[in-house]
Amino acid sequence: MRIQVNGKQIDVGDALRTHVEDRLTEVVGKYAERPVEAVVTFSKDRHEFICDASVHLSTGMSAQAKSAANEVYDSFEGALDRMEKQLRRYKRRLKDHHRSRPDPIEAMNAAAYVLAGTSHEEESQEPESLQPIIIAETKTQVQSLSVGEAVMQMELAGAPMLVFRNESSGNVNVVYQRDDGNIGWIDPNNS
Repeated sequence: MRIQVNGKQIDVGDALRTHVEDRLTEVVGKYAERPVEAVVTFSKDRHEFICDASVHLSTGMSAQAKSAANEVYDSFEGALDRMEKQLRRYKRRLKDHHRSRPDPIEAMNAAAYVLAGTSHEEESQEPESLQPIIIAETKTQVQSLSVGEAVMQMELAGAPMLVFRNESSGNVNVVYQRDDGNIGWIDPNNS
């Protein structure tokens, strides 16, 4: 497994890098048969260290966890505990998913845009035009998944929603976390 340890405006020393590599390999190895890549990023927000970790599995799924603490090692351990809980919870489903799918998950390229938000002062004013201001333009992957796999991927990533291509119909679908705790599924061409 390739492990990349980064620091945003902080120096990540050899001791921390070695600790992250050892612990991540140990924990992820228990629950995932063939993890492919892991990215761990440390940053500092005022007095807290923030650890953002993501692990990409050979099945095409990925798990993400984030934690903040006063010490950098504690922030990593918090994120690792969350990731271990996710992987333990989905271990059986991940293995079943891998057996039924001989090849990794297919993905198609798509454009992703970050739009400028409005402040409270700007909300009360009439906008000059209805065209949003694009701050950033990037590329993203839209995976080809079943609905169950999409829900699992959304929960593993800790995301509030996931856009995917439905394997059974080939259409673009969305699953999202509803306010009542249930999962919503939008299938536009199946109405």
